[in-house]
Amino acid sequence: MESTDTILVTGGAGFIGSNFVLEWLRTQSAKVITLDKLTYAGNLRNLASLAGDPQHEFVQGDICDQQLIATLLKTHRPRALVHFAAESHVDRSIKNPGEFIRTNVQGTLNLLQCSHPYWLELGAEQRAAFRFLHVSTDEVYGSLKLDEPAFTELTPYAPNSPYAASKAGSDHLVRAWHHTYGLPTLTTNCSNNYGPFQFPEKLIPLVLLNALEGKPLPIYGDGLNVRDWLYVGDHCEGIRTVLASGRPGQTYNIGGNNEHTNLDVVTRICDALDELRPDAKIGLRRNLMTYVKDRPGHDRRYAIDAGKIKAELGWSPCTGFEQGLRQTIAWYLGNMTWVDEVRSGAYQEWLQLNYRGR
Repeated sequence: MESTDTILVTGGAGFIGSNFVLEWLRTQSAKVITLDKLTYAGNLRNLASLAGDPQHEFVQGDICDQQLIATLLKTHRPRALVHFAAESHVDRSIKNPGEFIRTNVQGTLNLLQCSHPYWLELGAEQRAAFRFLHVSTDEVYGSLKLDEPAFTELTPYAPNSPYAASKAGSDHLVRAWHHTYGLPTLTTNCSNNYGPFQFPEKLIPLVLLNALEGKPLPIYGDGLNVRDWLYVGDHCEGIRTVLASGRPGQTYNIGGNNEHTNLDVVTRICDALDELRPDAKIGLRRNLMTYVKDRPGHDRRYAIDAGKIKAELGWSPCTGFEQGLRQTIAWYLGNMTWVDEVRSGAYQEWLQLNYRGR
């Protein structure tokens, strides 16, 4: 059996996955099969511009469905599987950890179990070229003190939330399938992403949309938690680079070199909206900032050392935080129909559940 010039992308209707699929089809020749369960964070509208594109096919389904995965591999014979599909919000993992174990651990296990026999049946040349690329997070490394060096690929795992633990488990499975069975895997661990199509439960779109409407801007604890912010377009370019040139069995950290406190991020958004969309009734949006009770296990700082991917593969981020934030704000302001559609009744119920009593 031979592979085709096709890649299979799981979670391709989500935030990072849809950005990856759209950019891939703008720059690459290989066809894309997008698999997504279309839960609350998966939105087929993200891929609306691909309607009628013969190089793209969408399949709705669950990565835990072994028969479906096996059929997709047999039918489309992809040369790579790029695995984005995951439950990804820490607060949701605290409320419902079982769902995170099912999707992130059991789902990844299923993909590996289906990919291994598929890979073995490929011809020698196609088997050598096949890649299983697993997209993970810096949260598996735990929390840094303010004066500690950034996470490297050798940093010991120390997950502090059910979400981080579930991603750590999936990372270990991917590593094991390479070392035990020889499957040519690649793992990327990224810092905090932001940009177009991000579901508005995450900090930047949540604050942006609340500020636009004059609603309170919830800030956990003292607001001094530090994150390394990575523009989603840079992340997607990093993943394409690893897929093309990464060494099988290796992990590559993908970071933005943009460390900022949550408080700094929120004030930047407020000031930008005051400039772009001033509202006399709302006034200065910094006045909307509201400190709420910190969440359990809230890591103090994440920071990525992306030296390995730069040294080995020549990748480094090209979008500064000010530029990326401006681009992100402009996208949301220009796509309020998309915003209105994703802010469904279910999303409003989640906001009430998560922030009630804080």
